Amino acid sequence: MMTNTNLPSEIEQYVIDFVKQLRKDRKLSQEDIGNIIGVSRSYIQDIESLSRSATYNLDHINSLSDYFKLSPQAFLPPKAFPN
Repeated sequence: MMTNTNLPSEIEQYVIDFVKQLRKDRKLSQEDIGNIIGVSRSYIQDIESLSRSATYNLDHINSLSDYFKLSPQAFLPPKAFPN
């Protein structure tokens, strides 16, 4: 079995976990999140499953921030991760 060497970085994983928790807390589907940021449900599924190198980008964070009326900073960790 091949392992994926293109796993998300720590900061990307933080954003993925934040959005996934927000989605669950608001009882939204993967399709709902996809509609908010203009991608398919399967793209959100790829992000959340970690089986592919799909991640959220800054435009996605901006769209989610606008939709949820949150600062884009809310999607990021309070401190940088060490390199």
